[in-house]
Amino acid sequence: WAGAVAARFGVPLRIVHALPSVGRNLTQTAAAFTAAMMSYQRDMADAFLKAAEQAVRDGQPELAVSTVSFNEPADQVLIDAGADARLVVLGGKTVTPAAALLLGSTALSVATRAACPVVAFRGDRLVPGDGPVVVGVDDSAAAQAALATAFEFADQFGLAVHAVRSLSLAAPAETGVTIPLLIDWDGVESAELAALTETVGGHNKRHPGVDAKCFIEPDSPGKALLKHVDDSGLVVVGSRGRNALAGVLLGSTSLNLLHHSPVPVIICRAAQGDSDE
Repeated sequence: WAGAVAARFGVPLRIVHALPSVGRNLTQTAAAFTAAMMSYQRDMADAFLKAAEQAVRDGQPELAVSTVSFNEPADQVLIDAGADARLVVLGGKTVTPAAALLLGSTALSVATRAACPVVAFRGDRLVPGDGPVVVGVDDSAAAQAALATAFEFADQFGLAVHAVRSLSLAAPAETGVTIPLLIDWDGVESAELAALTETVGGHNKRHPGVDAKCFIEPDSPGKALLKHVDDSGLVVVGSRGRNALAGVLLGSTSLNLLHHSPVPVIICRAAQGDSDE
């Protein structure tokens, strides 16, 4: 998937091997297991890299591909790599419960600290697919970065963009609103749709060939976005660069999407100087 994206954008691909990130205060048994795992990873690094490189070359024979191995934790290696990269891609086709904890932690660490967008790969497609690029939009600078990335991918791969905004106020039970009938929900939704359409339109002008649609969903941000993910080829969200995902998705729902989305998830940070914190 990363090779197909690199080829379409006309940039080289660098395949990186690094060691799993591990926590502190391990038990004696866990420490022994971790030491054995680290030794295995070091011993197999060349084999892993050669297999990955060959897989990419089979699909993209003209693509410039390089490989490199680091004897350092994967999250820090990928964060450093993101300083001069266009995109960092990590993940696998499936995520077991045990792997989700490790991969989720690594992906979250990289996504909230890397200078470039970060992809948590999911599924089995070797290209972004035929479905639309779904992007979550709120009022943050990170959402603007997510929109820019969504339109860039859609333009390159000939896909549509579906911009989704949560109308969470329409869920009184979640917000504590006790007199919802006194609120003009149709008016609120119309105003939100107009604002979203204007925001999306600014990006659409820079990519006029992209078919863009806007959706207002009366759900929490996570639920609103997950409604559109299954039929998509890619989902893009924003992160404000804290220790957990903020921006479009919040809390446990964002982590669930990161772990279990059936399609690749791109996590974008606001450009330096544009942060809304």
